Amino acid sequence: MEIFSQMNLAISVMAGIALIYAIIASAKINSYEVTDKRVSELSGIIQSGAMAFLYREYKALSVFAVVVSIALYFYLGLPSAACFLAGAICSALTGYVGMRVATSANGRTAFAAMKGMNEALGIAFKGGSVMGMTVVGVGLLGVFGAYLIFRDVEAVTAFGFGASSIALFARVGGGIYTKAADVGADLVGKVEAGIRRTTREIRPSSPTTWATTWATSQVWARTSSSHT
Repeated sequence: MEIFSQMNLAISVMAGIALIYAIIASAKINSYEVTDKRVSELSGIIQSGAMAFLYREYKALSVFAVVVSIALYFYLGLPSAACFLAGAICSALTGYVGMRVATSANGRTAFAAMKGMNEALGIAFKGGSVMGMTVVGVGLLGVFGAYLIFRDVEAVTAFGFGASSIALFARVGGGIYTKAADVGADLVGKVEAGIRRTTREIRPSSPTTWATTWATSQVWARTSSSHT
C-alpha cells in the first residue's frame, strides 16, 4: 500500500512538473514582444489559417467521439464510455494548446533571428517543447485519474483509445489537407499565376503556408499516439 501511494505521488509530481513547464514556457513566448508590424501581421494570418482548420476538424471529430462513446456505453458500460470521451477531450486539448503556442512562436522566432540565432533557437525550442510537455502531463493525469476513479483496466484502455483516435484522425486529416493544399497551391502558382515555387510557399495567404504550419499537429499526433 505504501508503494502504491509513492507511485501515486511520483506520477502526480511528474505530470505537474510537465504542465508547469508548459505554462511557464508558453508565458515566456507570449511575453516576447515583436516590434516589427509586418512580422506580427504575417504571423497572425498564418495562425488564423491554421486554427481555422483545427476548429473545423474538431467539429467533425466531436460527432465521432460522441457516437463511439455512446456505443461503448451500451457494449462495455459507463466507465469505458466516460474514459473514451475523456481521452478524446484530453487529446484534442493538447493539440489545441500545441498548435496555438507553435503558431505564436513562429513569428517571434523569425523576429528574434534578426537579432541573433541563440535567441531565436530559445524561442523555437520552447515553442516545440510546450506540445510535448502538455501531452505528457495531460496523458499521465488522464490515465492516472481513470484508474483511480474506476479501478478498471478496461477504462484505462478506453482512455488511451479515445486519445489515440483523435490523434489518428489529426494525423490522417492533417496529412491529406497538407498534401491537397500543397498540390493545389503549386498548380495555381505555376500554371495560372506564374509564381515561382519558392515565392509561392512563403506567401502568408497561401494555403500551403497554413498546411506547413499544420505539420505541427503531425508531431502532436505521433507523440500523443505513442504516449497513450
